Amino acid sequence: KDANAALLSNFEVYQLLTDLKQQRKESGKTKQSSGQQNLNTIMYETLKYISKTPCKYQSPEIVREFLVAMKEHKLTK
Repeated sequence: KDANAALLSNFEVYQLLTDLKQQRKESGKTKQSSGQQNLNTIMYETLKYISKTPCKYQSPEIVREFLVAMKEHKLTK
């Protein structure tokens, strides 16, 4: 599949951002460029918003079960 045309679920975005946040904590880098600070702000605001949604409590198995259940409906993007 075309990687540029893929859609991400809220769960996937939440997982990605929490993983990136954890990696940054472990690396311990302190000096950041203004572009990096802007990215950190976007990540923080996105995580803050998305943490209030049900995706915080989902798992890969739940998402997979949902996709299998919806497959028979043949929905398009």
